[in-house]
Amino acid sequence: MAMLLPRAESTEEKFKDLLGDNPLGARVDQDSVLIAIGTALAITSAIFLVFLLLRPFNTIVYAPRLRHADEKHRPPPMGKSLFAWYKPVFKTNEDAFVHMIGLDATIFLRFARMCRNMFIVLAIAGCGIIIPVNVSKSIQIQNNAHWQAASAMVLMTPRQLYGGVLWAFVAVAYVFNIIVCGFLWWTYRAVHRLRRTYLEGPEYQTSLHARTLMINDINRNFRSDQGLVEITDSLRTTPEVPRASVGRNVKDIPDLIEEHEKEVVRLESVLAKYLKNPSQLPATRPLCTPSKKDPEYTDKKQKVDAIDYLTARIQRLESQIKEVRDTVDKRDAMPYGFASYETIESAHSVAYAARNKHPKGTTVRLAPKPKDIIWKNLLLDSKTRRWRRFVNRLWITLLTLLYFIPNALIAIFLSKLQNLGHVWPAFQIEFNRNPKFWAIVQGLLAPALTSLFYYVLPIIFRRLSINSGDLTKTSRERHVTAQLYNFFVFNNLFVFSLFSAVFGIVSNIVKLARDEHVPFMDILRDIHLPDKTMLTLCDVSPFWVTWLVQRNLGAAVDLSQVVNLAWGSFSRKFLNPTPRELINRTAPPPFDYASYYNYFLFYSTVALCFAPLQPITLVVVAFYFSIDSWMKKYLLMYVFCTKNESGGAFWRILFNRMLVGTMLSNCIVAMLCAARGYESRWTMLGGMIPLPLGLLAFKFYCKNAFDDSLKYYTKGEVAKGGEAPTPIDKESRRRDRVAVRFGHPALYQKLTVPMVHEKSKHLLAEVYRGRLDGDVGDTGAFSDTYTMKTMNKGQPGKTATTTGPFEFVSENNMDFENFKDRPEFSDEHGGEGSVYGGSISRPDTPGSAFGDSQRGRSTSRDSARTMNDEPGMTYPAGYHQTPSNLREYSPSPGPLARIESHSSPYEIPAQTNLLAGAAPMGQQHPSGHYTPYSPDRGAQQDYFRR
Repeated sequence: MAMLLPRAESTEEKFKDLLGDNPLGARVDQDSVLIAIGTALAITSAIFLVFLLLRPFNTIVYAPRLRHADEKHRPPPMGKSLFAWYKPVFKTNEDAFVHMIGLDATIFLRFARMCRNMFIVLAIAGCGIIIPVNVSKSIQIQNNAHWQAASAMVLMTPRQLYGGVLWAFVAVAYVFNIIVCGFLWWTYRAVHRLRRTYLEGPEYQTSLHARTLMINDINRNFRSDQGLVEITDSLRTTPEVPRASVGRNVKDIPDLIEEHEKEVVRLESVLAKYLKNPSQLPATRPLCTPSKKDPEYTDKKQKVDAIDYLTARIQRLESQIKEVRDTVDKRDAMPYGFASYETIESAHSVAYAARNKHPKGTTVRLAPKPKDIIWKNLLLDSKTRRWRRFVNRLWITLLTLLYFIPNALIAIFLSKLQNLGHVWPAFQIEFNRNPKFWAIVQGLLAPALTSLFYYVLPIIFRRLSINSGDLTKTSRERHVTAQLYNFFVFNNLFVFSLFSAVFGIVSNIVKLARDEHVPFMDILRDIHLPDKTMLTLCDVSPFWVTWLVQRNLGAAVDLSQVVNLAWGSFSRKFLNPTPRELINRTAPPPFDYASYYNYFLFYSTVALCFAPLQPITLVVVAFYFSIDSWMKKYLLMYVFCTKNESGGAFWRILFNRMLVGTMLSNCIVAMLCAARGYESRWTMLGGMIPLPLGLLAFKFYCKNAFDDSLKYYTKGEVAKGGEAPTPIDKESRRRDRVAVRFGHPALYQKLTVPMVHEKSKHLLAEVYRGRLDGDVGDTGAFSDTYTMKTMNKGQPGKTATTTGPFEFVSENNMDFENFKDRPEFSDEHGGEGSVYGGSISRPDTPGSAFGDSQRGRSTSRDSARTMNDEPGMTYPAGYHQTPSNLREYSPSPGPLARIESHSSPYEIPAQTNLLAGAAPMGQQHPSGHYTPYSPDRGAQQDYFRR
């Protein structure tokens, strides 16, 4: 044994030297952190100064919501002074946010504030315990062993600690768990309060989707309106009978509409470039290649006149859409449908009863908002969705493995440039010659390259989630958030840190075996692998400090909107933006919740994991959230909009991931105790067993206490002796149009009109060789009522001059303010309901005159009924009869409802829906008593007798 001790001590000392105990490597790490902090603070301050100077004079970029939102949703006004934004941002309370910016944005700000406060407390507790223990014990060990003095960054880590002193880290793990769970519980209660206020608010109470169920995976025997009622009746939770509407087969209309919009955008781009200077047109007309989907052209590589070809193709697609719409009926029903109740209580009690059941083999859930639905995925059955989810997981796994290569290279070489010197002797010489320069490279380059992939990854995951069968955009965004978090934690945290550690160990083993001629097996026996892994994790911690510091730059860039401002100026001057692009640039941009939530979760996980190894990470993250919480507050109040309001559906994902980050932090402490605890390691590990069990118990407690009331307005309980139920507004309920509001958008969507700058209007007759009279045919039988021609506003009684298949927009009108009531613009910028004033409602899909006027079972036609008119259905002379293959529900009486025009799909009719308020036809009994017709009246009476 005596013969082995000197050699073992020599090997250990050499390993410590190779693993970073040399002063040059430690100095580079410390310098890189200081340089990163100084650079980030300087650039952040400069960007903030730019924001202060530009904000008062660029309201289009810095306050679009203030310009376009109505009184209810408009943020407080701001003055022109540099700090006029301060009072509105910091003085507006949370209750005002729910009405102003929506529940999703309010919960985002609540989560940001929770992270800020939580990490401030964690930084105080962690740094107050860990840093004094690490520094004092490390200095004591250095003095006893006569080691060279270490840098401040090294002294703050536990790389020189061992034995019983690590009980302090076990205590810190308990403190961290208590702090995190305390803040999560407090925020869960606040989210629950906000959600219940939202459910009881007037907007939710008066919305149709709040009392509507979506039914999927319907068996062929139940694919009718009557079949949907039988499915809901099988749950036996309410005496109410819903109005039901089974999905229609829209055939290939969605694909045709998508191709139509694509060609419209192409034509607008061609015209914008060709007509850029109307006084001097280019000598040659623009050319393009025919679409691969165009059967009119067999040679897809030939060049054709772009303006003539695209205009003709747009008109051909419009004609195809009209023809297919004429053939849509209920005889080919789809495996999904919707059932709407009179009261929210009935709908939610049925949904709650069906949450763990599959009545008649279906899936019954609360219906999302119509614009939130991914309609093409409603056609998928459960087997197909399971298969697609499996394929989606394979693609994500492949993407993770492919990213493994560049990620490992960055982790091994760029996060610690000394590793590059181990395999490249020439670089080691240069590294030793210019340590300051390479400290800058190490502090800036590696984090920048790591962040580069962030911008593309969400787009990839969204497409994968849609292909996997997600039914709503909200569920897609939740899955994207979870997938991003899993990807980042595995690749950018686990693999990155682990590979840096593994490479450091392997390279030093090779160096010892090659240069010192130490036997390989002796090295493996002497190095104590878990101990060296913790050493290298301590060494990689400066990278995460620099990376977290750089994230402040991202927050400042978001606030300054410098990218949007610069791109808008550049494109206007050097490119040829179309009127549609210019209009969209003045609208509030949608907020990417999935990406920003992932950033917050990932930063939190990194800080929690590396807090025991480098507690300064807690200070950096606390500073980041302190800055970003108010920056995002300004952006959500004045700049961004919520594209699809989910009503707070993100919270449970955030809660669960914060618990995952806390559990990973406990794992790091357990690894440290196992590697360095020596004789006390098993006692320490046993003392940490309650930590994961406590987190699981806390999760299930919150789930049982809050989740059901977060999702459901009621679970079906009937209060005895309580207040009387709110009376039903039968007049508004009478106008419910389930088939209209929850009909496929392909049945009502108005086709996009190519937009052209008005300065080129006089050249259009010369440039465009087709017809300009706008007479491209009517929409056929799809319309519900006769529509008058568009009237001239300046000359009453005269027909307005048509512009053909084009819409001219003047320079002064290229603002979102003039187009915010049009769904083609507002749907992409959070135009739900009355955000921008008024109510943007769907145009009425075809319906019968009697369909929706009676309470009870739907009188709509379905696949089991004939094409003949029902009893009691008569039309007086002059009444417009909707074609029988499309009759469904009464037209909407809403003043803003838009329908397809008989004159042209490109015109916006001045007067439509002339018979919207017509009463349903009835029957005259011999006694003279008039009774409204309802073919299911007998069935309803039998139902209620039961």
